[in-house]
Amino acid sequence: MQGMELSERFYEEYGKPMLEEQFPHLIPYLAVGLFGSGSECFGFDDELSRDHDFEPGFCIFLPGEEIVDRRQAFLLERAYAKLPKTYLGFERQKLSPTGGNRHGVLRTEDFVLAKTGTKDGILTISQWMTIPEQSLAEMTNGKVFMDEYGEITRIRGSLAVFPREIRLKKLAGHLMNMAQAGQYNYMRCLKHGEQAAAQLAVFEYVKSAMAVIFLLNDVYQPYYKWSFRKLRTLPKLSLCAEVMEYLLTTDNDASAEEKYSVIEGIAADVIDELIAQELTKAVCGDLEKHAVSVNDAIQDAQLRNMHIFAAL
Repeated sequence: MQGMELSERFYEEYGKPMLEEQFPHLIPYLAVGLFGSGSECFGFDDELSRDHDFEPGFCIFLPGEEIVDRRQAFLLERAYAKLPKTYLGFERQKLSPTGGNRHGVLRTEDFVLAKTGTKDGILTISQWMTIPEQSLAEMTNGKVFMDEYGEITRIRGSLAVFPREIRLKKLAGHLMNMAQAGQYNYMRCLKHGEQAAAQLAVFEYVKSAMAVIFLLNDVYQPYYKWSFRKLRTLPKLSLCAEVMEYLLTTDNDASAEEKYSVIEGIAADVIDELIAQELTKAVCGDLEKHAVSVNDAIQDAQLRNMHIFAAL
């Protein structure tokens, strides 16, 4: 059983009755669910990932103290702590005295602040460009089991995808990096005899290509260790995962020409998708020209005129 199902079943069997019996007056102000950090919030948990931070647990989100005061929050925490210590063969974790718990009673504003840098999830252009994408993925992944108050659902909805202009700026920057690292610098580094630099160029190319594919799917890229796993599930360009893995795991001696061919192949696929989504007006195989075209489509003059790498 995966963690999300375990969490929801634990809530339905024990958490929901606890709230209905002991805190019916608070239910209109609460939200319950499981999202945030952890492979179970992405549906990626397996036997190996159960060695830490895995338990039958869920989050109870509270609004500000002017609505649910500290005493009520404390009573909720005590009631949550008294839920069964084991469930379906899985043990609940002890509360950490140093913090860092991923389940239990949380203030919505504290959770959102930790993920976005703001208490209400309302971001400025600068914040949209600089916030780690994995934080946005953790803010919007998982599942809400119940939300009578609606606050957490509203915030998650407002953060569901990048605003169009930010998406274009990020696309432009990563396309430019793909052009420089893969189409230009990879073979030049090899001709200079710089094997390590060539491999760094491959890494840069793959990192930006992966970022571009997530952006073209309008999906946030999660923490790097789950990026390939998520990439393979995307509806657009997911087949690139296999050839990008090849680029990362092969040497540059006998495979240089073949690797460069793969680099150009990924670029061609990306360009086809850019054209299909009407995000570029360039007509060529040069990713740099497509990067400029995407950037030119940004309507906000200040954002458009920022350095093309400003959102990276």
